[in-house]
This record gives sequence, C-alpha cells and structure tokens, in this order.
Amino acid sequence: MADSPYVGCNFTIPSNECTLETCCRAQGVFTFIPSWGGNLFYTIFFGVFIVPQLGLGIFYRTWGLMVAMIIGLVLEVLGYVAKLQLHNNLFSSDSFLLYLITITIGPVFISAAIYLCLTRIIMLYGQHLSRFAPKTIAITFMTSDFCSLVLQATGGAIADTADTDSLSQSGIDIMIAGLFLQAISLAVFLVLIANFALRCKRGVLNMDHERQRVRNRPIFKVFMVSIVMATIFILIRSAYRVAELWEGFRGDIWNNETEFFILDGAMIALATICLTAFHPGPAFAGQWNVANWSFRKSKAGSKSGEHLPIKEENQRMEQPTPLTGYYNASHRLN
Repeated sequence: MADSPYVGCNFTIPSNECTLETCCRAQGVFTFIPSWGGNLFYTIFFGVFIVPQLGLGIFYRTWGLMVAMIIGLVLEVLGYVAKLQLHNNLFSSDSFLLYLITITIGPVFISAAIYLCLTRIIMLYGQHLSRFAPKTIAITFMTSDFCSLVLQATGGAIADTADTDSLSQSGIDIMIAGLFLQAISLAVFLVLIANFALRCKRGVLNMDHERQRVRNRPIFKVFMVSIVMATIFILIRSAYRVAELWEGFRGDIWNNETEFFILDGAMIALATICLTAFHPGPAFAGQWNVANWSFRKSKAGSKSGEHLPIKEENQRMEQPTPLTGYYNASHRLN
C-alpha cells in the first residue's frame, strides 16, 4: 500500500498547487512518476534524427518531405521534454498540455511524409497504373491529416483546460475521433499501396530508360518495403493511442509507461529509422523532384505530372497506349 498512488491524497488543494509532499500521485497527470531515463532516451533519439533528415532533405532537395519529417520530429522531442518536466512536477498543467498535444500530433506529419512518397512512386511507375491520380491521393490524405490534426489538438486543449469531468471527457472523445481518423487513413493508404502494387504487376510499366534504372536499383526496392513498414508502425501506434484514450486518463493503459514506450515511442522510432536509413533521396537516385506532379494541367493539356523531364535536356516522351505504356522515342531505336 505504501506505493499506492492514492496514499496521501488531499483534495482540498487545487491540482496545480500540489506537490508530492502535499498530494498523492492520483491527483497528478499520471499515477506514476515518468521515467527520466526512458524519456531522455527518446528525446535524444528524435533530436538526433533531425540532423540527417535536414542534411538528406537539402542534399536531395526533398523539400516537402523534409519539412514534414522535421516538424514531426521536433514535436516528438517537445513531447518527451514535456514528459521530463512531468517527472519533476507531476502536477504541471502546462507540461501536460505540451506533452498531450505534441506527442499526439507529431506522427501526423510523419504520415504526411509517407503520403508524399507514394505520389512520387506512382509517377515513377506510371500514373496510368494508379486507380487515383497522384493529385487526388495527395489532396485526400493531406485533408484527412489536417482534420485529424485539428481534432487531436483541439481535443487535447479541451481535455487539459476542462474544469469538469464531463468537459474533460468531451475533449478526450474529440482526440479519439482524430486518432481514429488517422488510423482509418493509414489503413486505407495500405490498401491503396497493395492495389497499386497489384496493378503494377499486371499492367505495363512506364518504360522510360531512366525510370527503369531507378526502379531496378536494390535500394529502391528496399525503400518500397520501408514505406510499407513505416506505415504499419504508425498504424500500430495510432491504434494503441485510441485504446489508451478510450479508457481515459485514469485507465490502466494511460498509466502504463512501459506499454507507451513500446507501442508509441518505439513504433514512431522505427518509422523514423525506415524513413531515414532508406531515405527516398538516394532511393530515387536524385530524381525525387523529377518525379513530381503538379496541381495544374500542362499547357499541352496533359494530365498533371505526365511530363517528367528525367534528364536535364527534358526529353519528350510519347503518350501512353494500352500496348506500349510510356516510351521515350530516343530509346526505342536501341
């Protein structure tokens, strides 16, 4: 009983004025004291990975992906820093709000980086093989991410500042809705990847020589696997967070830090490793920007992104046909 979080409770003192000498742990953010070592490890881990993401992003000019990853990693760092502060003061409302929002929304930006990768992959294989245009995929999943982000941030703010249990629960419910939306988006994304892979296997790939060279590189094949794995890791984390918040802030899952380190921290760490060790810059052989797509149609009236100047001289490519796919005229003579 000596280690019970309910020993020494004093509900006459407002929570924000409590200390461990005057109140019990049950009056704090958690019923346990957050681990200093574990949270410091993740703080350093995510902080360190900002450096290679910045370097690779600048070197390979993967601007959108770089920004998304760095924002996600910075939010993770801030979340674990806030938890270190909670180790020192379990009753800090400001630290709790910072922790709750940043740890919750950080993976949203990492997911956005993954979505950007798929649109480039589609352009590399040929968008005629995709059920949806890259522009449609980007807009759909980015919109879903934005809605998820707003719901999670809003819910977190309400849950932290609520002065009644019912209002706090409303905030939690809003956060759950945001996390559930993120989990559904990731699941649909995996289905979309599987469908695209199947259509690539059965269809005619873009036969441009440079694109074939990129697709056939071993590092690109590993990159493709890493994208799927990173998505699965974030999906596992999102499912865990839904279950965690479903029980509320007094639930067993919320107050089990070991489970949090494994199912949240480790999952995002593994996703970060996948997107750094197998960064799309090297995988695309420097062709990341070339495999871009546009929100606007070209002057020739072609679909956005169909004109891909793989080489500096911007070689023209023939339009696709059911039999030949996309061929570069200069290579058909070889």
